Amino acid sequence: MLTINEKYPYKELKRTEVDGKRLYQNPYGDPVPSVTTILSATQPAEKRQALANWRKRVGKDEAQRVTTTAANRGTVMHNILEHWALGEYETYNPGNNMVHQQAKAMAQVVVDNIENDVEEIWGTEVNLCAANLYAGTTDLVGMYKGKPTIMDFKQTNKPKKREWIEDYFLQGAAYGIAHNEMFDSKIQNIAIFMCSGDCEWQLFEVADEEFKHYETLWAKRLEQFYNL
Repeated sequence: MLTINEKYPYKELKRTEVDGKRLYQNPYGDPVPSVTTILSATQPAEKRQALANWRKRVGKDEAQRVTTTAANRGTVMHNILEHWALGEYETYNPGNNMVHQQAKAMAQVVVDNIENDVEEIWGTEVNLCAANLYAGTTDLVGMYKGKPTIMDFKQTNKPKKREWIEDYFLQGAAYGIAHNEMFDSKIQNIAIFMCSGDCEWQLFEVADEEFKHYETLWAKRLEQFYNL
């Protein structure tokens, strides 16, 4: 049975936007950039070009429509799953429009696939900060399949191949590093829970040596960001 254990003294970090970049309050000094801001700023040129090509192919208006719909759907799905983690799933009503209903169906797919493996939750929407370097928010931290794990919910328009979502693993590694630094924990596992708009489930896991690999890659992206 799912339990919530407030094992660590998580605290909320205030967020601000400066020149379109998200900054987090830093308990150790000046505000620091978010993990997603760093990943976006250091995105490889081929990824930027692929996105630009897609926008050109479908047209500006259609690209904006797809992006907005996906963002709204993802926000609602995350809200539903946060209520699930807090034990409020049965009583939470996200709304009744098309986006809400689609997000609810997607969230149900996620719950059906993880409820037997998420054994303990330490926190949801957890703010984490690596001293004077970066900060961010992970969806869940706790015990997954018997191991301490950084867990994130992701929506997608279409199912993804593992090699397409390396930034999600870098994001998870960044959160793991920050958590270990802040609380002297030993997290070396990442779980990405993904559901498409057509309710197709995907699970991506990172552990042990692969986690260390993404720690190294994240350190390089971090260095690249501060050298910009």
